[in-house]
Amino acid sequence: MIISKKINLSLFIIGSYLTSFAQSITVDDSYTANQLVENVLINSPCANVSNISVSGWDTSQNGTSYGYFTNVSNAFPFANGVILATGRAVSAIGPNNSLLSEGPTTWLGDGDLEQAIGESNTINATVLEFDFLPLATKVSFEYVFSSEQYLSNPNSNQCNFSDGFAFLLREVGSSNQYQNLAVVPGTNVPVKITTVRGPGTICPQANPQYFDAFNGTDHPTNYNGQTKVLKAEATVTPGVLYHIKLVVADQGNQFYDSAIFLGGGSFKVEIDLGPDRLFATSNPVCSGETYELDGTQAGNNTYQWFKNGIVIANATQPLYTVTDSGIYSVEVTLQSSTCIARGEVVVEYSNLPDANPASIQECDPDGDGTTTFNLNQLIPTITNNNPQAVTIFYPSLLDAQNFTNSIQNTSAYNSIATTIYASVFNNYSCKTTVPITLNISTDSIATPQPFTICDSDGTSDGITTFNLGASITPTLLNGQPSGLSVAYYDSIANALNQTNALATNYTNSTPFNQIIYARVNSGSSCYDIVTINIQIISFQGAFASEDKTICDGGNLLLTAPVGNFTYLWNTGATTNSIQINNPGSYTVSITNSSGCSADKIFIVTASQSPEIISVTVNDFNGGNNSLQIISGATTDSYSLDGVIYQNSSLFTNLLPGLYTVYVKDQNECGVDFQQIRILDYPKFFTPNGDSYNDIWQIQFLDLNKSKLYIFDRYGKLLIELTTRIPFWDGTFNGQSLPASDYWFVLQFEDGGLIKSHFSLIR
Repeated sequence: MIISKKINLSLFIIGSYLTSFAQSITVDDSYTANQLVENVLINSPCANVSNISVSGWDTSQNGTSYGYFTNVSNAFPFANGVILATGRAVSAIGPNNSLLSEGPTTWLGDGDLEQAIGESNTINATVLEFDFLPLATKVSFEYVFSSEQYLSNPNSNQCNFSDGFAFLLREVGSSNQYQNLAVVPGTNVPVKITTVRGPGTICPQANPQYFDAFNGTDHPTNYNGQTKVLKAEATVTPGVLYHIKLVVADQGNQFYDSAIFLGGGSFKVEIDLGPDRLFATSNPVCSGETYELDGTQAGNNTYQWFKNGIVIANATQPLYTVTDSGIYSVEVTLQSSTCIARGEVVVEYSNLPDANPASIQECDPDGDGTTTFNLNQLIPTITNNNPQAVTIFYPSLLDAQNFTNSIQNTSAYNSIATTIYASVFNNYSCKTTVPITLNISTDSIATPQPFTICDSDGTSDGITTFNLGASITPTLLNGQPSGLSVAYYDSIANALNQTNALATNYTNSTPFNQIIYARVNSGSSCYDIVTINIQIISFQGAFASEDKTICDGGNLLLTAPVGNFTYLWNTGATTNSIQINNPGSYTVSITNSSGCSADKIFIVTASQSPEIISVTVNDFNGGNNSLQIISGATTDSYSLDGVIYQNSSLFTNLLPGLYTVYVKDQNECGVDFQQIRILDYPKFFTPNGDSYNDIWQIQFLDLNKSKLYIFDRYGKLLIELTTRIPFWDGTFNGQSLPASDYWFVLQFEDGGLIKSHFSLIR
């Protein structure tokens, strides 16, 4: 049972393999070099082939590195042809399920290939070469380059390896370098891995439009990728013997094989009618032009021309003139042989670009009969606003026809009134030429008097911003025809070219006196360019704002600067000064004799009359007594004599005494005052009859409002001082008391109480 499962499984796998990859190519490596060239590659009786040889890997065990392939798959472009490989040719058979790295290290490379493609250290080269004698002027064949080096997921160090191949051509016996025909179309760049590669990998893409695909497993060949079908072609001289060498090789080592697939019958010797003239290649023929095809071949030959495969009657000459689009071909029966040489070319015609005649009128500021024209501003009109059109100006029709002496400085073309020409080109260099009329304006506007502009921005520097349209345009266009417009410039050149127009809100750059230029247009044409002299009048000295104070219920006189001015207050007054009785903001607009105005602002605030709310006295401290005045405003100042005032309401180091405290409003809105007492007691007295310090009393104490008692050290009341007896002489009941410390109690009307002692000294 186990053996049976294995057999059935193997049969299933084989059946699936044949089904999935039945469309792979086939390769027969038994063909000789003559068979490959004469029976497969060549498709022209107009080439005599000789000296055919092939070299590569050729062993009875491993097969050869060249052969004949056939194909029925839509996934491969050639039905049959010749394969040249860097490994075994039969290994090219799909599917793409193994990595081909075949060939021994003793299998050498090719020096001609290395020179042609700029690589070195080639190995495993397969070469097919032969001589041929062309009987027509062009040789070509089609090919696909396939390689294992087209990795879909390479490492970065694999990006620079490049197997290569070349199709080398030169005259037999010539010592000249070979011409490589296997190049990227339209260039001299040889086709190899690094020059034709598609996107999608970490390796840089190159000419991706010529790359076909990175292959998955299910592909007719066993290579990882290939180019699209490319054509190798060259112009040859009929009757001259040429040698062609087709060679492919690995580069660096024998790993990652490559192959060239040459389309069967694609080697053609034909008539060279020149390149196709196509939109796709950006070289169609322009409408209205003729295109001459030349099929001339040496000898007494017969010719027949065709259009779209249909015989053109009476077109039997070597030359044929094309006038419209089509596929044109020629058959040349060569009398020197039995062959018919053919040539074909596709011709497409492009419409001519739209172009309109135009005219421009410019001013002549210096009146010398010449002026500068900005031709670029005409381009939208000439081209119907076609951004893809290219416009070139010429001074004459002959120059336009011959493409000579084109006008270079189109933005500032100096000329008299005349007619020039503009050629408009489309993407295919087809052109339409139209006349351009250059006119010089004969209209003029008298140069106006200098314009006076007031420097009213608050800085008297002669620089200010003003509106050109409002300040100058009405005067400039006064009395002129309607429909004119004005733009301003800082130079005549800019005015002529209409470049760098000044902003409407313009700030002058030259203090006090500025010259600018007004370009007056009538539609798109210049009417005149006028020199504008602007004088900036500055109000000498800016008027600073002032802060003023008005007392409650009082009046205040506001006075503006005196000069040859007129005045307008925001109260409506027009005098130099006004009297007010309310706080607020008062503005006076001051205008000088030039009509320039400046504003001065008075900010008036109210100030209250001063008021003493209270006075805090800190006394009985010897000479370190103080008082603090509490008033109703933070702008008050304070004094103890009504003469010298201070901002602080605190007074210190005061001796006992009667004081009058003053509070004055700093804005001169009155004075408030109040009398206060600062008290202290003597620390001792000496009642010895010398009339000096004989009594003890508290000066300035109001005994009508306070009570003062004196006690001995034992607490015995000795006396109560009153307004009648305001002091103590040191006696009790007429008897002098001894020297000692005595105590007093001072009781104020508000309940405050002071207790202390003093000395009686005898």
